[in-house]
Amino acid sequence: MTFYVLLSTLFFLAALAIIAWLHNQSWLEIQTPHVTPPASGTLISVIVPARNEAKNIRRCVESILAQDYPTFEVFVLDDRSTDETPAILAELSASDSRLVILAGGDLPEGWAGKPHALFQATAAARGEWLLLLDADTFLHPNALSASLAATKKTGADLYTVMTEQILGSFWEKTVMPLVFTALSVGFSPKKVNDPTSRDAIANGQYIFIRRSVYDAVGGHAAVKNKIVEDKALSEKVKWGGYRLIIADGRGIAQTRMYTDLAAMWEGWTKNIYLGLADTPAMLLLGAFGAFLALMAALFMPVWPLLGFFWWRNGGGIWAALVMAQALTVWAALIFVRARVNAEMKISPGYALLTPLGAGVFAAMMFTSAWKVLSGQGVTWKGRRYQ
Repeated sequence: MTFYVLLSTLFFLAALAIIAWLHNQSWLEIQTPHVTPPASGTLISVIVPARNEAKNIRRCVESILAQDYPTFEVFVLDDRSTDETPAILAELSASDSRLVILAGGDLPEGWAGKPHALFQATAAARGEWLLLLDADTFLHPNALSASLAATKKTGADLYTVMTEQILGSFWEKTVMPLVFTALSVGFSPKKVNDPTSRDAIANGQYIFIRRSVYDAVGGHAAVKNKIVEDKALSEKVKWGGYRLIIADGRGIAQTRMYTDLAAMWEGWTKNIYLGLADTPAMLLLGAFGAFLALMAALFMPVWPLLGFFWWRNGGGIWAALVMAQALTVWAALIFVRARVNAEMKISPGYALLTPLGAGVFAAMMFTSAWKVLSGQGVTWKGRRYQ
């Protein structure tokens, strides 16, 4: 009996400490507020790589063309799409001369798809600043004005933001908030924004970079074989002595990454795989994260039930203590997850599904780790990467 109570108490203290640690990371202290657009300004080139993006490309391009910033150009590189993307782009370009459609060439040996697409598109751009934007990201009309003002305020040479995530399906709302909590632990914005730290990360959905700096670090030719090209480019910038800033951009851009479980599984197992393959330290951190997620998925629902059955079978006050510890941890977890969900504009009630979301997240982590250790690699948008 004493052993079970001591074990439960150990789990109780560890669980509360881990919950507090996971949800008290320094996350996005720098904001990107709306500003009054200037009457005139330096030329900004907005660049969008698009490969089979028929679901998103119209909304993405229309949001760019609606910017309140006075001087910008738009390049969309069609990376050999086989869906309706080319037809949609042709229709859009016919009605606005600022939109230039580029046809992507064959993927050369030694290049990954997205770096090659961006390499081709940036060659045509004339702006002093480049906004590298994913096709599933949609801008507020003030995005360019706000980003340029933020670079002046922060001194950033590369200004990247975490966009507001549009979560529509059940699985998105169940899993995605947990993924973003994990990201806040793995990549501390406070360290990224500290010029004395080597920590570097960028969100490829939205990278606003000074053209002279982009050229100085070699652009995407310098990271041509990197699938996580955003992180690789941010390292080139920061380690080259330039200023890297990651900020909260939820007021200036939205992203719909995935629309169902299958797409989310493919996307995040790819992202996690690439992150884990980066360094042995990341593989160890991933293993720890997978263990925590698995514990949340399997042990937390069982813990109070064990205490209850013990109490029903004469466990008395000690069984009641175990139940109280388990329910206290549950209450703490649901409270902090409800706050996270509210910030992501989804029902706080999804916090009750935390064990289910943690189970899916743990499965994605273990799958990605196995792909790293076995050398299987991943497939993304019809291309195989190892």
